[in-house]
Amino acid sequence: MGTVVDSDAASGPVHAWRMAGVCEGRVVIVTGAGRGIGREHALELARQGAAVVVNDLGVALDGTGGGLTPAESVVAEIEELGGAAVANADDVASWEGGARMVQQALDVFGRLDAVVNNAGFVRDRMFVSCSEEEWDAVVRVHLKGHFCVSRHAAAWWRDRSKAGDDVDARIVNTSSGAGILGSVGQSAYSAAKAGIATLTLVQAAELGRYGVTANALAPAARTRMTEGVFTEMMAAVGEGEFDAMDPANVAPVVAWLCSSSSSGVTGQLFEVEGGKLSIAEGWHHGASVDIGRRWDPAEIGDAVAELLASGRPAEPVYGAG
Repeated sequence: MGTVVDSDAASGPVHAWRMAGVCEGRVVIVTGAGRGIGREHALELARQGAAVVVNDLGVALDGTGGGLTPAESVVAEIEELGGAAVANADDVASWEGGARMVQQALDVFGRLDAVVNNAGFVRDRMFVSCSEEEWDAVVRVHLKGHFCVSRHAAAWWRDRSKAGDDVDARIVNTSSGAGILGSVGQSAYSAAKAGIATLTLVQAAELGRYGVTANALAPAARTRMTEGVFTEMMAAVGEGEFDAMDPANVAPVVAWLCSSSSSGVTGQLFEVEGGKLSIAEGWHHGASVDIGRRWDPAEIGDAVAELLASGRPAEPVYGAG
């Protein structure tokens, strides 16, 4: 299992994996899939019948180092399940790397149905202490990393749609509670994740005509980036009890979003924590005051006080207060 056998030119590759599940026969790229949440995504997608391109640079938490070993390990696990997967070590934030990743899926499995953007790292720092290098590195891997792979995939899906093919494709992005509400000590990460949330809305609006949906996740789970935060929670989980911070809890939502069953859902941001699933509500136009002329600066204070009093209080920033 897990192999692709060449057939005649008309029918293309024969997909030998085809495990039963909600993603049966589909092909999915998962970035940052060597460890943590990404690894669980890849394994669950395989269990649900997808062939998986397992992308991972094999870098440390701060983005240093690299190697194929984590991705290869996940591929081996998938093959042991009877599924199909291939390892990839391209840089998600490289234009050329994104193109190679998409082409690898097409070359090995003959198609591409979904991209799960998960890769990232953190370099936490209070805003006043954040360096230019740290800011650029975090924004690059998260925000540009969500652009490069999806951009090449979207172009391929658009071309298939214009050629008359029935496209049923998915983009699943990874935002964060930090991207929705902000997080003290994570200005670059919060800004990048907020950008991803808005990018998802634009992708959903623009790509629907080609048969592509775009949704995002804000997962709360134990990963290398959050293990310090969840240490006490881990210690409190008794034997046999449900571990709400297990990264595997997020994967079923991703598998469903990558499946054909989710075709009517797009432009949403799902918060996932343990067994809790919710949809985050984005910015809305709130209360307004219109005086029908240009404002005098001296008038604005009273108007703002009135607007704030009539609006819903903002959710607190994570780590504030």
